[in-house]
Amino acid sequence: MPSAEEVMTVTDRRTGHGPDGARRPPEATLADETEAQARFERLIAEDQRIEPRDWMPEAYRATLIRQVAQHAHSEIIGMQPEGAWLTRAPSLRRKAILLAKVQDEAGHGLYLYSACETLGADRADLTEKLVTGRQKYSSIFNYPTLSFADVGVIGWLVDGAAICNQVPLCRSSYGPYARAMIRICKEESFHQRQGYELLMTMMGGTEEQRAQVRDAVDRWWWPSLMMFGPPDAESPNTARSMAWRIKRHTNDELRQRFVDITVPQAEALGVSLPDPDLRWNAERGHYDHGPIDWDELSRVIRGDGPCNAERIATRRAAHRDGEWVRRAASAHAAKRAARDAVGAGVAG
Repeated sequence: MPSAEEVMTVTDRRTGHGPDGARRPPEATLADETEAQARFERLIAEDQRIEPRDWMPEAYRATLIRQVAQHAHSEIIGMQPEGAWLTRAPSLRRKAILLAKVQDEAGHGLYLYSACETLGADRADLTEKLVTGRQKYSSIFNYPTLSFADVGVIGWLVDGAAICNQVPLCRSSYGPYARAMIRICKEESFHQRQGYELLMTMMGGTEEQRAQVRDAVDRWWWPSLMMFGPPDAESPNTARSMAWRIKRHTNDELRQRFVDITVPQAEALGVSLPDPDLRWNAERGHYDHGPIDWDELSRVIRGDGPCNAERIATRRAAHRDGEWVRRAASAHAAKRAARDAVGAGVAG
């Protein structure tokens, strides 16, 4: 059972106040800080979870907010490329499947924003940073969906890449993030199977349908490899995130795992991946792949992708149009709190 000192919040330690609100002398605060740092490092070393009321270094907190917020933003922005096909789905069944998936992505964003809030972040502030370009989201969602085959390829490749990246996050050192990822990964696995099933159906259809699948695979393959981020030598956050066990694998390790899983799936599907250098390396026990255009990734991250402006404009408009809903919800919550307070006073 942790002591009162151990569960003191970061804010308490920074201000020198104890859990009872009493002011502590500077020397006691320094001793507490040292003890808390040692406990944090011990929890990390023992592969235990850090929880919201545990002390944590501010750099750890900031790293988590950056990563989890970017993940949340990606889920919300990620509703747009496929959501554009909701009114154009070729059948009621496909419409229902796609609608369920888009709703799932919204839920994932909400789980992750909630995890950010346990770190002291404000959800409204995170949204403001997104729509003003001060926080990023996954580069993959800045590419257009030109045909319904893109819906299937996003499910297969994009969600497949997400699964490779996110399953290890179920063991992240921060408890709320790890627990949110368990449900998210289960649903993402279902999305990946849905996408693959759609592509199998189209590959068994007309030549026009098969051509749409091949075109979509050609357009989405390289951006899917870029999803894992820059190469390890150029990734400024990987080493620290792995030391704190927020991440469990490097960008290049995850990218290699995705390639190794995906190549046999492409063969079963009957499509060729657009990489002439893609071949099995018996000595390494992995597939080799060609060079990735990191300049393209840099351009998209900086805001110069095919759909960057469109994605942010759509999100900004949705946020503006939903203001009346947020105001109404806040007013209702305040009214209910006031009513509960009156009821508690009468009962007392």
